[in-house]
Amino acid sequence: MDVAAAILNNVAEAVTPAEVDALAAAPEGKRAYVGYEPSGVLHAGHMLTATKLIELQSVGFEVLVLLADVHAYLNNKGSMEEIQATAQQMQSQFLAYGLDSSATEFVLGSSFQLEKGYTMELHRLAVETSLPRAQRSMAEIAGDTDPTVSQAMYPLMQALDIVHLDIDLAIGGTEQRKVHMLARDVLPRLGYDAPTCLHTPLISDLTSGVGKMSSSTGVTLSMDDSTEAIAEKITAAYCPPSADPPETEAGEARGNPVLELFEYHVFPRVDTVEIDRPEEYGGPLRFESYDALAAAVDDGSLHPADAKSALASYMDALIAPGREAMGGAE
Repeated sequence: MDVAAAILNNVAEAVTPAEVDALAAAPEGKRAYVGYEPSGVLHAGHMLTATKLIELQSVGFEVLVLLADVHAYLNNKGSMEEIQATAQQMQSQFLAYGLDSSATEFVLGSSFQLEKGYTMELHRLAVETSLPRAQRSMAEIAGDTDPTVSQAMYPLMQALDIVHLDIDLAIGGTEQRKVHMLARDVLPRLGYDAPTCLHTPLISDLTSGVGKMSSSTGVTLSMDDSTEAIAEKITAAYCPPSADPPETEAGEARGNPVLELFEYHVFPRVDTVEIDRPEEYGGPLRFESYDALAAAVDDGSLHPADAKSALASYMDALIAPGREAMGGAE
């Protein structure tokens, strides 16, 4: 896989593809980052973007993980003491998940976001940004709660972080798109370059396939899940005998979270997926690509139950090092 293909692998959107090509032409020394609120245990959403960081490290990018303690405080995720304790825990989990410690820089947001120069730049951004634009940028992150003034500041800080951390490539889930578009619009007004952005897809709701997997509204896979809990959650997951599930009766789009976990979590980390089936049910299967596995579900040669059983084993293997770093049971 060439560098541009590695950057774009399992990406929902690149803004812009031409800018990605320019980065791919000389990736050594280029800096990519993801910012996370330290607000709990790592879950499947964190791990998806972490997998992208691992891929970028493999082609020469320097990777920075922003542990955004000030952002978490502004988003009402606890006291600064509580948030910073969680940040330390998250760092150990990211490294256990597979990020290269020699090529990964962890930065606490409060280490630079409280400085005078940063504050003055934040005021300049506030002058250039309307309140409705800031609120729209934050809407998907804040959820259904009434927006606060602190949440309106949040996307402006995300834009400014890109400049202060000297970032070439900003990465986030698709829910970060509006924030990144705000950054691309506003930063050039202050004399800075518009950032190149990658948006990773979201895993569908584990139990229904409708909407996104979320720790706040439904079932998710977390690094503190036991082997038994992972198996239980995946066994109960929505997985029809089709790679392209039909819409609900109400016309809502469905995804197949079991296949999505294979595509975005398992195959980027392993060369071959093996399905251990008894001979009476057709014997073992081997898949060297996600497309081959999805096609087997679609044509009926791989039963969803067998796919789930294998997925539970692979996801447990990915999660286990982080669980152990937290002192959890194997």
